[in-house]
Amino acid sequence: MSFLRQFSRWPWTQRLSGVCAAHYLRFVWNANRVRIEPPDAIERMIERMPIIMTMWHGQHFLTPFVKPKDKRAKVLVSRHRDGEINAIAASRLGIETIRASGSHGPDTAGKGGLYGFNALIRALEEGCNVAMTADVPKVSRKAGRGIVKVAQVSGRPIVPVAIATQRRVVLDNWDRTTINLPFGRSALVAGAPIYVPSDANEQTQESARLAVEEALNAATDRAYEIVDSPDGGKGLA
Repeated sequence: MSFLRQFSRWPWTQRLSGVCAAHYLRFVWNANRVRIEPPDAIERMIERMPIIMTMWHGQHFLTPFVKPKDKRAKVLVSRHRDGEINAIAASRLGIETIRASGSHGPDTAGKGGLYGFNALIRALEEGCNVAMTADVPKVSRKAGRGIVKVAQVSGRPIVPVAIATQRRVVLDNWDRTTINLPFGRSALVAGAPIYVPSDANEQTQESARLAVEEALNAATDRAYEIVDSPDGGKGLA
């Protein structure tokens, strides 16, 4: 094991990294001029709470700032050691965490998926919002069935959300992780809520999965149109 890898596993190193990440993300959010689309997106979310907010993996770093300060929210965070840093950062930003490996297929029992699934359902039943990425593990921009099953059992709506910044660094990895930078434009785009009937069969579940995938792609494309257009996306509305 290399020294750097061992260094990253030390609890104090992870805590320091998580705290610094939270401060940095708050700075980035406040240092960008944000445009919300639709303009009443946050109000619409509040009307439907508790909700299941979803986003693409690697595009999720600024999503804690969507949550109204007086509302509870929990996010599904991996049990992997890298997840510890994410969990600490989320906690510093007022987001509670559920530590479990997500399951995006029809079987929720693997990799701690059953624990995570049950914890998400309990949180929604308690009136707490939840957030989770939609991707199939290691497959970018392909939604899995896990979030559909959570919506089906809980009866709560899935709300697709995308946040983009004009200034950013995109990493060359599987999920195209985007490091958001300050001093530019930012956009928060929310799609229409997606409900899954409690009696949804295989075909209906697949339709819902595709709806989540298409809605997230549309929201993500629109967010980048807004921040990358000279007129802030006004001519593309």
